[in-house]
Parts: sequence; structure tokens; C-alpha cells
Amino acid sequence: MRYTIAVDQSTSATKALLFDEQSRLVSSASKDHRQYYPQAGWVEHDPEEIYANTLQVIADLVAPVRRPEDAFSLAITNQRETVVIWNRRSGKPVANAVVWQDMRGADICNALKASGCTETVRQKSGLLVDPYFSGSGAKWILDHVDGARDAAGRGELCFGTVDSWLVFKLTDGREHVTDYTNASRTMLFNIHQLDWDDDLLRLLTIPRSMMPEAKPCDARFGETTVGGLFAHPIPIAGMLGDSHGALTGQMCFSEGYGKATYGTGSSVMVNIGEQAAAAPEGLVTSVGFAALGKVRYAFEGNIHCTGATIQWLKNQLKLIDSAREIEALATSVADNGGVYLVPAFSGLGAPWWNDRAKAIVCGLTLNSTKAHVCRAAEESIAYQVTDLVRTMTDRAGIPLKEIRVDGGPTRDKFLMQFQSDLLQAPIVRSEVEDASAFGALVMNGFALGKWSSFEEAAAIRTADTPIRPLRSEADMAATYAGWHEAVNLLLKRN
Repeated sequence: MRYTIAVDQSTSATKALLFDEQSRLVSSASKDHRQYYPQAGWVEHDPEEIYANTLQVIADLVAPVRRPEDAFSLAITNQRETVVIWNRRSGKPVANAVVWQDMRGADICNALKASGCTETVRQKSGLLVDPYFSGSGAKWILDHVDGARDAAGRGELCFGTVDSWLVFKLTDGREHVTDYTNASRTMLFNIHQLDWDDDLLRLLTIPRSMMPEAKPCDARFGETTVGGLFAHPIPIAGMLGDSHGALTGQMCFSEGYGKATYGTGSSVMVNIGEQAAAAPEGLVTSVGFAALGKVRYAFEGNIHCTGATIQWLKNQLKLIDSAREIEALATSVADNGGVYLVPAFSGLGAPWWNDRAKAIVCGLTLNSTKAHVCRAAEESIAYQVTDLVRTMTDRAGIPLKEIRVDGGPTRDKFLMQFQSDLLQAPIVRSEVEDASAFGALVMNGFALGKWSSFEEAAAIRTADTPIRPLRSEADMAATYAGWHEAVNLLLKRN
């Protein structure tokens, strides 16, 4: 049997999934890691703990199935912008990882903006100047950890996102590599030239000697015994960031196909084809994936509160006892009764990007019930996704063909139908629960010659029957306009 181990290293845990020759999930194992909050706005992970957990979950995964005649390979998908800096010789981090949620790089980013660098960064990297991305966290470490700046100048330190760190450790320091998707989230990578950009490195005072070699997602990244678990090295083949993994796991190989992950927040990504177009204001352009000699670019935006809005109704307002109740409440009324909820609990995300915004409920009357508020909460999720997708496809000048969705809220039939009606496009729910890991599996298959075309890989995808629009765009116009009135009311107040 030929098995593929897909490591999904996320913000909260490290998960390993085992797939068989038919790309069927055999089993999985997961282990949480600790979150560190040294002070307000700071979030850290211990890279050594993440590596140890990776070894552990792989060992737990393969123990029940391994036989001498079996063949294994390893693929990786990971939290993207979290940055690790370590000593090239000792393999030890110089500090904890600065997580993508960490805000310590805000002053660095503000200084870049004040010096007029925003457009340079956007044109070269496709990104906003923001501490969300890796570059400012890396500069902060070099500037504030004793001896780090001097060691970097001597060529002793390595820079990497979590994928780079894991491969370095898994190969006993032989390989210092990353893939184009993770590289494109650092604010240091030229997405047009597919290489580290000397101007961006200078802006953030990061020596080029620290940078990993960037490769396509379907490359071979090295070999590993997984800390001695295997008697003979197995290939590390296929690697990409988690949102890009979901894009490829959902088989969005052609332009006009997009994916939306519905979780606490939502990540929306649309394949825009082979040209890296400038993203609309508030959104970013990244390498969507690179495989089979092709590079596909994507627009991406992130919504702060989608599933979190439902949890707020449950935990704070006590309007529902469980998330499962909300669909029945939402459909118990004919419409939202003019009630709109703009869930800016953590500011308003893409495409508005207003950090000062606070959530509002508007349009309440004496006839409003908790069912109207719950329906407004559900609708707010679909409105936000629609805003993003329409902004992306309008800028790219491409028609939206289909949105492929994953995450717990996609089980809500009302929400998915409302989403389809707003977008006037089919919504397809994946039967694959771990879309990011499945994307890593796909890249592994390309790397090892299992599939020689995107069409071959797409044939393994299983999905529900598409949810198609039942109401016309004209029918949806008034309720969608009401949403924008609510957003504009909020923005005027902030």
C-alpha cells in the first residue's frame, strides 16, 4: 500500500491525516499546542513544541497500519504568516514564533506607510503593509532579540514560515525551503518574478542570506525519516499554505472558481488565472498555487466574524442554545423584517477594513422578534462573502463560475441557499472535511507523478449536489441594498 501523510499545521494544533492509494482518508491524529500571550496584542508559539507535536502525530498515525512493504510520503499545509527565525547550525529558534495574529509589528508597518512604501509593497508582493504578514514580525525579532541582528549579518540565521521550519527540522538541517504560496504571504516575495525581492528585503532590513529557497507547490522538498520513525527516508513532496490548500483541495484549478471557508471567520479566495492583477482596495493578491509548470494567482480577503456571530447569539445573548437551532429560527419568518446585523465585533474586515468599527443591529421595530435577529445574523454571513466575491470578480473582469465551500456553517441549508441567491452562482459543498490537507495530498500526487493533469486530479473530488439560485438578482436587490445601507450607517459612526 502507498500512503500519503498530510500534515496540517494550524494556528491551534498539528494534525496528521493518512490517505490511501485511492485518496481515501484512513485515519487522523491531532495534538494542540500552547498559545503564548506575553503582553497585549502579542501572540507566540513555541516552534520546538510544534515540531515535537508533528513527530508525535505522525507516529500515532502510522503505527496501526505500517508494514515493511508499505510506502509512505509526506505533504505539508500550514498556518501561513507565522514566522520563525532560527540558528542555521544549532537548529534552535532565537525566539518564539511570531504568530500571524500578533500586532507587535504595527509600528514598523506604520513607519513604512509614512515613508510612502505602501504602493511599492503592493506592486511587488501583492499585499497590504500590515503586521498580519511575516515581514514585520521578522524585523522585530532581529531588532529586539539580543545578538540576532549581528548573527543574521554573519549568515548564521534562517528565516521561515512554519513549513520551512518543519522541513528544516525533518531533514536534519539539510533543506531550507518554502513554496511560492507561503512565500507570497511574507511581504518579502515578488509574486511576478517568483523570488525574494531585494527592495522589500532592504525595506525591512532582512538579509537575503536568511531566506529559504522558494519552489512550486508540487516540488520535492527533501527526504525525512521523521525523527527515526522510518528506517529509510521518505519523500517530502507537496507543500502549500492552508488557504491555498483549501483552494486546490476544492479543485479550483480554473479562473472564476473560488472557495469560501466558513469558520469563526471566513477566508474567501478566487482563482483569477495566470496574471497577477492588482487587488481591489482592502484585498490582496497571492500566488494561488503553482503546479505542473503553471502558476495561478488568486485574490483573497478575510472576514473577521461569520461563525463567531452565531456563537455570540448563543453565548452572549442566549437567543439560542446551540448553533443547530438557528436555521429553524431563521426560516420561521418570511424575511428579515428590515433587521440587519453588521457583525463588526473585531472591526470590519475586507473589503471595508475599518478597525474602529463596532457591531450594530439596525432596523428594529416593535414587530421584531428574536427570529428576525437570528435571520439577520445568518444573512450577515452571506452578505459579507458576497461583498468579497463580487469585489474580486469585478476587478479581475471574470465571471464567477462556482463557489466551493467548507466548514461547519455550510450544513445550514438556509444559509447556503441565501448565499447562492445573492451571488447568482452555484454553491457546492465539499464532502472532504479537511480541504487544506486534501490540497496538500493533491500537490503530493502531482510531485510524485500520480496525476499528470489538473483534470485527472479533479476526477477524485466528491461533492454534494450544487445549490443553485432560486431567486433572481432583481429579487435579491432590495435586501442586498438594505445591507449596504446598514454598513454605511456603521461607517458614518466610526
